[in-house]
Amino acid sequence: MDWTAPMRVALDEAAMAARSGDVPVGAVLLDSQGRIIARNHNRREANLDPTAHAEILVLREAGAKLGGWRVPDATLVVTLEPCAMCAGAIVLARIARLVIGTLDPKTGAVASLYQLANDSRLNHQVEVVAGVLQEEASQQLKNFFSERRKKN
Repeated sequence: MDWTAPMRVALDEAAMAARSGDVPVGAVLLDSQGRIIARNHNRREANLDPTAHAEILVLREAGAKLGGWRVPDATLVVTLEPCAMCAGAIVLARIARLVIGTLDPKTGAVASLYQLANDSRLNHQVEVVAGVLQEEASQQLKNFFSERRKKN
């Protein structure tokens, strides 16, 4: 499957996060037919909430829309490799597939530092596809942090 179009939606979400002063991470949750269930971006600064990561917000919205916390036939598309909190939530939600733009060597918990999504000791494993629009996702983050350093 070509994950380019949903990753572009996630990148648009990430751009919204950057405009509001948050780290540009965007996420889109797709049903088994590829339709968008939920989309969101980091809102930690706006919500004054350390758990307001794009992935968590999308999973919360999906749960409210679908009437349950399990989303077993869904694909989560995210611009940056999830942290441990988000990777844990993805496993708990029974997400079928995770599509990642760029890896995060500092806090990534899916492929970089940890491999929570594929840990056979857990009750669910997630198919992982990494590197979709990797350069764009990486550049978006680099630009954000470069601008932030200039302001400081």
